[in-house]
Amino acid sequence: MDLRPYYDTLRQTSLLRGMRDDELDNMMQCFNPRVRRYQKGEFLLLAGYENHEVGIVLEGAITAMKNTPDGASVAITRMGPGGLFGDVLSGSSLRSPVSVMADSPCLAVYLPYRKIIHPCPSLHESHCQLLQNLVTTISNKYFALDRRVELLICKSLRARICIWLLDEAERAGSNTFTVELTRAGLAEYLNCDRSALSRELSRMQQEGLIETYRGSFKILDGERLRAQYQEGKAGHKDA
Repeated sequence: MDLRPYYDTLRQTSLLRGMRDDELDNMMQCFNPRVRRYQKGEFLLLAGYENHEVGIVLEGAITAMKNTPDGASVAITRMGPGGLFGDVLSGSSLRSPVSVMADSPCLAVYLPYRKIIHPCPSLHESHCQLLQNLVTTISNKYFALDRRVELLICKSLRARICIWLLDEAERAGSNTFTVELTRAGLAEYLNCDRSALSRELSRMQQEGLIETYRGSFKILDGERLRAQYQEGKAGHKDA
């Protein structure tokens, strides 16, 4: 498949950021990546299986999730075009602890990990940059995972909502932002009941902390959100 129409999407990833068309041409020729389409609900990666490829979302959206001992699943992250998955897992002989599912019809390309870490005889300069990008990507994901763990161990739902709102605002570079998550998806991401989430968001609006409409949020008082997050970390668990 000709991937040139997707080069701008590939450049959105931390792995291939900043690479020119000719450099991507060399990469695609060396890697001979496989490309696959998925329907909504299909799995791109299943927990319990080894993975030795780095996946990139070209179209659609996916969710990475982890199963809990009671059979439920907790959403770890959601990604759209330019999303990178499997990069941390592909260098290990251990089986994947997470599954990745298509949230909508999607298209993904897979780069073989062994070809990423073992440059071809031509030793293109861009391949050296790729290796540096891979290390940076894995390091950044470690800190993102640490942030995710910090969110999940918060004892109060209010604290989890506060840290999520502050993180999304920082990512968007604005106190007003829109997310693709539905209320049900956000409740799953925050590991809480959907009705409890709706009640808490309603209270936060009444208190003048935020404004929200469907997938749009506006932080009205960031300082109070930070203060309530700190208080909530040591607070009581949700009823």
